[in-house]
Amino acid sequence: FSSGLTAMEKKLAEYKCNTNEAIQLKLVRFPEDLEDDNTTFNPEYSHQVFGDDEVAFGYKGLKILLYYIAGNLSTFFRIEYTSKVNEKFDCVEADDVESKIREIIPPGFCTNTDDFVSLLEKEVNFKPFGMLLHTYSIHNEEAGEDITYQIYKADMTCPGFREYHERLQTFLMWFIETASFIDVDDERWNYFLVFEKYNKDGATLFATVGYMTVYNYYVYPDKTRPRVSQMLILPPFQGEGHGAQLLETVHRYYMSSPTVLDITAEDPSENYVKLRDFVLVKLCQDLLCFSPVKLMQGFSQEMVMEAQQKLKINKQHTRRVYEILRLRATNMGDAEQSRSYRLDVKRRLIGPYKKKQRELAKMRRCLRPEEMTNQLNQIDLNMQREQLEESFQQLVSDYRRVLERLAQA
Repeated sequence: FSSGLTAMEKKLAEYKCNTNEAIQLKLVRFPEDLEDDNTTFNPEYSHQVFGDDEVAFGYKGLKILLYYIAGNLSTFFRIEYTSKVNEKFDCVEADDVESKIREIIPPGFCTNTDDFVSLLEKEVNFKPFGMLLHTYSIHNEEAGEDITYQIYKADMTCPGFREYHERLQTFLMWFIETASFIDVDDERWNYFLVFEKYNKDGATLFATVGYMTVYNYYVYPDKTRPRVSQMLILPPFQGEGHGAQLLETVHRYYMSSPTVLDITAEDPSENYVKLRDFVLVKLCQDLLCFSPVKLMQGFSQEMVMEAQQKLKINKQHTRRVYEILRLRATNMGDAEQSRSYRLDVKRRLIGPYKKKQRELAKMRRCLRPEEMTNQLNQIDLNMQREQLEESFQQLVSDYRRVLERLAQA
């Protein structure tokens, strides 16, 4: 009996598929892209749709095809598999994969390739939404030419944008760990979109590269504080510098507005922080308050004021910019200079520790005899020193990467 159970379990295990591998995404420009494996990419995450295990049960050789026309993102959706569990397996039922996907993709998708290809022919009519903010080009090694990209600001009043955005936001589920869909009826959302211009049969077409959503918080009495909520550059375009172009363009857009106080971000990822460091340092490096002489005199109110007024950068981010630029101006081989830099950064890092320290001390006064408190504080201090040194080294290596990227820019 027990061996029978394991055989059954084995059999069932064969019907489990990793959904990150099963889901195949494409951005299609030409009919031949449909057959070309090089145009396929997979999700980084599927737990929001398929649970923490990222597994679909009940199929062998499961493929979940989600193809999008490169520009307007018209969608093709189909499920393929080599076999599926049936009633012969006592009481087990295959997962309803289709309804799980239907929950996040808007209705009106194609289910056969012919319909999809005929939509592809109409793609020449697709134009970006909203107002053009910025045009830039990047040299593409493969194509051996410069490719032109454009960034637009759109809102829900643009005809067709609401439907387009519904299709676009489905990508968040696959590439942002804690993604959620936003309330598009709230008018305080701004949308910034990146498109690539490409040629097809002598016509110029546009392909979706990525986008950012920003929410305008109201600040009493007459200001707003834009907060970056979501930002995604689609995988085929990652690592080409589009994120930096987009973030800088968004900053410049808000810089020109007298009612904007400063720009923040909601729960930023590590990659976003690195990107922001680079963009903000690039914007700030020419401000007078960040001249090498002033950097050596320490972080000042003048830096906070100037970065906020001219570039809409908040105090916390200005402090990081200062530390990065000061690192660039510091000769770390000089014992005196490097010690002064280290103390300056550690003084900021130790802030939260000190606060915690005070809270702990308060608690312990109530709970424990005096000598015990001292011992514990001693242990804490040693640990704290190590952690502090570790945090400092990590920061310096992050900062150096920003400076390297800046030197190449």
